[in-house]
Amino acid sequence: MFKAKVDVTLKKSVLDPQGQTVLQALHSLGFKHVEGLRVGKHFELMLHSSNRAKAESDIKVMCDRLLINPIIEEYSFQLEEVK
Repeated sequence: MFKAKVDVTLKKSVLDPQGQTVLQALHSLGFKHVEGLRVGKHFELMLHSSNRAKAESDIKVMCDRLLINPIIEEYSFQLEEVK
């Protein structure tokens, strides 16, 4: 079995209005030293697979088909074997 942690972020070329709103809120709370903030998504999945290559392939397909919008988002993932 494998545990996958998938982080999804907007591509650098895409504006992040939610991130700008949170940044402005931090500034209003006194955190003026924060210069940039982007908002993303985080997924944790458990995969019943005995093969690491198959688990990696499945994660890529899941991301490309459902978890991300490939036009505006990109992703990275970590995979660890769980006993």
